[in-house]
Amino acid sequence: MKKALSILGVIALLTVAFSSVHAETRLRMSTTTSTEASGLLPVLLAPFEKANNVKVDVISVGTGKALKLGENGDVDVVFVHARPAEDKFVAEGYGVDRRDVMYNDFVIVGPKSDPAKIKEAKTAVDGFKRLAEGKADFISRGDDSGTNQKEKELWKAAGVKPEGRWYIEAGQGMGEVLQMAFDKKGYTLADRGTFIAYEGKLDLVILLEGDKALFNPYGIIAVNPQKHPKANYDLAKKFIDYVTGPEGQKVIADFKVNGKQLFFPDAKKP
Repeated sequence: MKKALSILGVIALLTVAFSSVHAETRLRMSTTTSTEASGLLPVLLAPFEKANNVKVDVISVGTGKALKLGENGDVDVVFVHARPAEDKFVAEGYGVDRRDVMYNDFVIVGPKSDPAKIKEAKTAVDGFKRLAEGKADFISRGDDSGTNQKEKELWKAAGVKPEGRWYIEAGQGMGEVLQMAFDKKGYTLADRGTFIAYEGKLDLVILLEGDKALFNPYGIIAVNPQKHPKANYDLAKKFIDYVTGPEGQKVIADFKVNGKQLFFPDAKKP
């Protein structure tokens, strides 16, 4: 009996040891809602997780909140799209090893009837002036996301302080804001990737695109281990190398919805 118990004890210990050796490591990542809402994220993460026996825990929020999580040391890596805020994050010592990953662009979308005549605008700034003049319902992310920061930049360039019943701050992600714009037959600024992902579900159309002011680059940054020693820098660096390397860049290039490419790889050699 004692011998049997002893053997069972050894088996139990070996099982625990084997499980600990092969247990998944976890990488904490904060990212903008557009990487998730577009459908890219699960496709991009899967090969990395499988190859490294890793689980990436994703917190999908606006870029401002994603960077704040990095500042607080609540994540290991941030994957966002607001270059001035990213540069500030690095300059203040919260992030290291920032790399370009991909890009797409922002678009102004709205109803086909286009009461504000946005389609006639020559530039994004002109389009925003028309929105303000016509007081057409505009749904703002209102969440300090990269999209919201770009929107504020465009209002400022247009010399407009948006306010009144026509200007609606949602405090929501891109998918929810697109739905609100559809429901209200209003307008919004969207990243092209999320818009394409939702295009078949909502009767909204692109009314203004192609202005260089609407360029939308994405970057990835490791949380500085000197600022936050608990941050898993080694795994964050491995993930950055994957996303910006040939395998990750190919996943980004190959990702399409309804035959349309949502993001374009843009990694440069460090």
